[in-house]
Amino acid sequence: MVYFVGAGCGAKDLITVRGQRLLRQADVVIYAGSLVNPALLEETREGCEIYDSAKMTLDEVIAAMERAEAGGLTTVRLHTGDPSIYGAVREQMDRLSKRGISYEVCPGVSSFCGAAASLKAELTLPEVSQTVILTRMAGRTQTPKQESLKELAAHHATMAVFLSAGLLKELEQELRAAGYEPETPAAIVYKATWPDEKTIRCTVSTLSAAAEREGITKTAMILIGDVLGSREQNGYADSRLYAADFTTGFRKGRKET
Repeated sequence: MVYFVGAGCGAKDLITVRGQRLLRQADVVIYAGSLVNPALLEETREGCEIYDSAKMTLDEVIAAMERAEAGGLTTVRLHTGDPSIYGAVREQMDRLSKRGISYEVCPGVSSFCGAAASLKAELTLPEVSQTVILTRMAGRTQTPKQESLKELAAHHATMAVFLSAGLLKELEQELRAAGYEPETPAAIVYKATWPDEKTIRCTVSTLSAAAEREGITKTAMILIGDVLGSREQNGYADSRLYAADFTTGFRKGRKET
């Protein structure tokens, strides 16, 4: 059996309880060495065979899984964040299915969640934004034409931009073209939840300057939107869920006197 496990966004203790259990039981671990916190490997048992996939091709990763399966061993494929977001897992799953190898997925804490936590931010606020767009700038990996950042940014929803720390000048241009005001709040979170994390609050017009000042060129989450501003700036409303006059399935609302 192969388990695709989300390692979480950085901190060793942000892996799920299930993910930690699977890691401790594994005979073979193939981890994304360029992104996963190596401290997680301390959870593996003695004798566990460990591969760093940063130094491997896809064929080599699959071959290692096949060898483990042939020997009746359990493999954990340890991916950064949550495997379902920019995890490059689908092609691995398809190859395992063709070979008749069973697999399961254990979710993890995505970096956009870790970044929001580090900023103490709520990404959805009543009357400000009720949508979060997860996307990336087009680079060596292109994006579908209808999903250009400019097209998505036109909604002015909260945006979490992955894998784009080296393209911030271009990102600024796309945001301006989509009608963003220069002073729209933004933030750069470098290595969210890691010991060397950096959080930089800035604006749409100062993203590239802020990253250059801090020497950030990779491994950063970019968050954009009015939800990052203060209440005085965005004027968000309190959630109706806890309003005294709001009836739910658990309590009856009452009129205020």
